Amino acid sequence: MTSDAPATAYRERLVPGIGLFAAVLLLAPAVAMVTLPIASEYAIPAGACAYLLVALVLFLSSPSVRVSDGRLFAGRAQIPVDQLGEVELLGAEALREAIGPELDARSYLLVRGWIHRGVRIENIDPADPAPYWIITSRRPRALADAIASARTR
Repeated sequence: MTSDAPATAYRERLVPGIGLFAAVLLLAPAVAMVTLPIASEYAIPAGACAYLLVALVLFLSSPSVRVSDGRLFAGRAQIPVDQLGEVELLGAEALREAIGPELDARSYLLVRGWIHRGVRIENIDPADPAPYWIITSRRPRALADAIASARTR
């Protein structure tokens, strides 16, 4: 049986960690306390609904990174892997430097504050003004390997 579905070498959704979802839990009692004097019977359901709504928005608005069909997709942006040069793995300190003092304002960034490592990928497309892409990832080595293997296909 053959499949016409595209081959995906790498996929990652940049969802917040459990810590952020736990911190957002503080929203439930806050909303409940505000609702309590207005309609006490709706205080707890309103708090729970507020938490669920914010958690759902955080999850659904999280961008994804994937390497598929010879292209790198990072959020809404995409680029053919043959237009990518060297991939540099960035640890926490290197990422902080790359998006701080070393940042070129023309570069493409897909950075989430709750992920502390990533990759810097050189862009060799002469028509593209972005000199490189910086993408945060929980698995930067797997992303780099997927880009390298997609180039050889």
